[in-house]
Amino acid sequence: MTEFATTATDLVIATLLVGGASFALIGSIGLARFRDFYKRIHGPTKATTLGVGCALLASSIFFTRLQGSFSSRELLIAVFLFITAPISAHLLVKTALAEDPASSPPPQPAAAQDPSSTTASAVPSTGTSTVKAPTAG
Repeated sequence: MTEFATTATDLVIATLLVGGASFALIGSIGLARFRDFYKRIHGPTKATTLGVGCALLASSIFFTRLQGSFSSRELLIAVFLFITAPISAHLLVKTALAEDPASSPPPQPAAAQDPSSTTASAVPSTGTSTVKAPTAG
C-alpha cells in the first residue's frame, strides 16, 4: 500500500473512532440527564448503537488492512447489535407500560387522529362566492 493510502486509511479509522466515541458519550450523557424512563431509554439505544457501530467499522477496516483479507467478525457483531438493540429497547418500554399504565402518553385529540375531518381551508364557507365575473367593455 502506498504512503498516501495508508495515511488516508488511518485518517478514516481515526475519524470513525472519534465519531463513535462522541456518539457513545452523547448517549451516556442522555442516560444520565433525562429524568423519565422513556426518554432515558432513547439516548443509549440510538446514540450508543451508532457509537459502537462506528467503532466496529473502524476495527473492521484496521484488521482488514492488517491481515490483508476481509475481517468479517466485526460485521457479524454489528449486525447482531443493530438487530438486538431496538428489540431490547422495545421490550423494555413494553414492560414498563405494562407495569405502570398510568405512565403511557395521553391519547391524541379526535381531530388529529382522523385525517378525513380536516377541511381544505380554515375559513368556514358561507355559501356565497366572492369571485367577480369579468365584464366586457
